[in-house]
Amino acid sequence: MAITDWPITERPREKLLKQGPAALSDAELLAIFLRTGAPGISAVDLARELLKDFGGLRSLLNAGEKQFCAGRGLGQVKFIQLQAVVEMSRRHLHEQLQKGDVLTSAQLTRQYLACCLRDQPQEQFGCLFLDSQHRVIQFEVLFSGTIDAAPVYPREVVRRCLTHNAAAVIFAHNHPSGVAEPSQADKRLTRQLVDALSLLDIRVLDHIIIGDGEEVSFAEHGLI
Repeated sequence: MAITDWPITERPREKLLKQGPAALSDAELLAIFLRTGAPGISAVDLARELLKDFGGLRSLLNAGEKQFCAGRGLGQVKFIQLQAVVEMSRRHLHEQLQKGDVLTSAQLTRQYLACCLRDQPQEQFGCLFLDSQHRVIQFEVLFSGTIDAAPVYPREVVRRCLTHNAAAVIFAHNHPSGVAEPSQADKRLTRQLVDALSLLDIRVLDHIIIGDGEEVSFAEHGLI
């Protein structure tokens, strides 16, 4: 049965307009993005099939071009459109962060950093540069490494802080293993960076480790 033959309250587009996007399932949201189904299958049923094949919405969003385009009803145009949607979401979070003090938007800060780093296949270390009012100047990934380590050079971190004229920073790095628990090496590195930047009167407000579905804040655990 085509979606146009469904009761109006069950159609994804009408449901979104009446109840808001949060009321829709992953399959319904994906169906709106797909716009059409395939021969003999509705857009919602195709979306369910794709979510099952890819192992969920997150895996679908993170699929490379070749893997994505191999999915039924998908192709390069859909891949391009989806990448644009993901990037717009990331920029939307960044713009929200820029409007105020990151310390009063802790959850938003975590969401943004997780959006930037969570699904990277290698460990990456980034820095959120802040002005004296704790407003965002810029976020940069400074170092990339392997699946379980990224070399971090304090001298380069100091140089980038000075380049951005940062008064404060928040560090973040991902653990591709999915476990967000800080290692002893993470703690030592953070202490080295705090000591180096304190000589320049640049405050380290936090170091956030991004895991699979969780983030650990050094500040909240008394590690800074």
